[in-house]
Amino acid sequence: MASSPTVPTGPRLGNVLIVAASLAVLAAPALARGPARIASERSAATGRPSAWARATAGDSGWMRARLTEPSPPDGAGAVARYRTDDGAVFILDRSSRQPLLKFEDSSEVWVLWPERGPRGDIIYRNDAGQPVLRATRLGGMTVFTDRRPGGAAASFDGGATPLRLTPLGPVALYQRLFQASVRCTRAAGRLIGFDAPDASPASDPLIADAALTAAAALANLSARPGGKARLASISKVAFLEGARTGVSYKSGVVTITVAPSWGVAGRPSSEKILQALGVR
Repeated sequence: MASSPTVPTGPRLGNVLIVAASLAVLAAPALARGPARIASERSAATGRPSAWARATAGDSGWMRARLTEPSPPDGAGAVARYRTDDGAVFILDRSSRQPLLKFEDSSEVWVLWPERGPRGDIIYRNDAGQPVLRATRLGGMTVFTDRRPGGAAASFDGGATPLRLTPLGPVALYQRLFQASVRCTRAAGRLIGFDAPDASPASDPLIADAALTAAAALANLSARPGGKARLASISKVAFLEGARTGVSYKSGVVTITVAPSWGVAGRPSSEKILQALGVR
């Protein structure tokens, strides 16, 4: 049987309890769909390795391409709220070294990797290499979603607060791992354990965030081609600390590596997790 969610410090809080709680929800219906995934449609090739490609290859200059980004529209600061013509709302945070984006109807924060595109545009990709946002030299924004894979124009809709992770302790981390395990267990119809044996104060918030992101991705595997079979093969999700983020899958175990030194950018996205599982 898969291991139960654990935390690295303090009493183990009773592993039997989490197993029993997970088994108790097996008959419950699966949770509603998670956040819509970013469209996989690609923008025009630039002819050179992008920032995200250099990061995943271990380039020491992983943080962000040395590009001159377009100026925000009048009235917009480094953190701004945008709205598309079909009502989608997102926050774009360029207040730190790595741009971040979060849709209003989703809990996932996307880490963006900028690269130069045609006509001086900047293309922002996620860590799976998929285009998320395009910014023109004049500050115009186009966002790519499942519903609008060809892109939807977005206009400035006001200021916003920076996207940051909240520090957690071992008990709060355990609760997040429990919640993630329950969600995946419901979706799979059998226990899927979440484990973080080496978590530290530096990695706690990253692991908690990565756990909820992984749970959303796995819970919606059945909607992807080949996803049901892959979900049936997963027994455990384990979290480790490392110098670089990463995702691997072997013998039923999904291993997710978080990198505390990267800050908010130090955890993989849901698309990166699905990519590692061979499901797109």
